Amino acid sequence: MVTVYRAHGLRVVIFVDDHTPAHVHVFGDGEAKIQLAGASGAPELISAAGMTRAEIRRAMQIVKEQQATLLERWSDIHG
Repeated sequence: MVTVYRAHGLRVVIFVDDHTPAHVHVFGDGEAKIQLAGASGAPELISAAGMTRAEIRRAMQIVKEQQATLLERWSDIHG
């Protein structure tokens, strides 16, 4: 597990032994799993548990803003 970004009380993580499609796990009070590039090319929420709607919106905004960097990190970690 590699923490690749922190902001607004949230931690964005990529698991080193994870599977495709490229995605991140965002931890706050709970966890959201967000695909980095969905069918439209924008990040898409896969699942969320234990997070408020506000935290989910914040997580999605972070991933959207950092999408290029997070995709690069995914590639660095998973080849």
